[in-house]
Amino acid sequence: MKFTAAQEFIAELLGTMVLILLGCGVNAMVTLFGSNPAIAGEIVKGGYTNIALGWGFAVLMGIFIAGTISGAHLNPAVTLALAGTGRFPAAKIPHYLGGQFIGAFLGAAIVFLVYHAKWIGVDPGLDHTAGVFATFPAVPGFMPGFIDQVVGTALLMSLILAIGDKWNNPNGSAWGGLAVAFVVMAIGISFGGMHGYAINPARDLGPRLFSLVAGFKNTGFENSVWLVPIIGPIVGALVGAFIYDFAIGKPLARAGEAHRGIQGVDPEYNAKN
Repeated sequence: MKFTAAQEFIAELLGTMVLILLGCGVNAMVTLFGSNPAIAGEIVKGGYTNIALGWGFAVLMGIFIAGTISGAHLNPAVTLALAGTGRFPAAKIPHYLGGQFIGAFLGAAIVFLVYHAKWIGVDPGLDHTAGVFATFPAVPGFMPGFIDQVVGTALLMSLILAIGDKWNNPNGSAWGGLAVAFVVMAIGISFGGMHGYAINPARDLGPRLFSLVAGFKNTGFENSVWLVPIIGPIVGALVGAFIYDFAIGKPLARAGEAHRGIQGVDPEYNAKN
């Protein structure tokens, strides 16, 4: 099946919007519904466990929405890494990235609309809840978060390729979306503390821009915080894609150690390079 650029744009927009609706939605749940007055050590609405699960399921639902039409990149770092390794036409980058960033912005706006009445009661000055929308570092400085984002997104990208490679996982098409959701959950569980595991420039910048437009304070635009989840994931995705190709993809293709399936990301790429 072939689809127009407009159809791919809409698919990426809607898929990314669903990702942010469910992802920032769970962030809002665990941020806005604590006891008043606050109880020390209280776990609100499942706490970080629900955040890790919620973002994983958010990815899965986004894939279900956009997968058939656009491939459900939902992430500029994924789009750029696929293009950088010859798997994706560079001419499609603008409308894919446009859809992703706009969808993320709109998803954040809808989350704020849904929770607005509660939000104003908890944070009337909008001065300490921007973290519902965007990620922030646990340790000051650019490099700790940058390293975290590079490693996390390299894991994400290499595992996406491993799951979708016909010669590595012949039956990957049957469970690929669920597997990618589990990857995101695993990264959140293992690496979520240092910088909130954005691993996706649209997931972070789109909602962060909305928080700025909506009048939130301390959005991260006051310093270099906002750059970390943009630069880090792009570098990490490229690193992960190249490592996968060098260490796994091309050796599999050359040795014929896996058989073709019915769907996948890149069987021909590894055969030709």
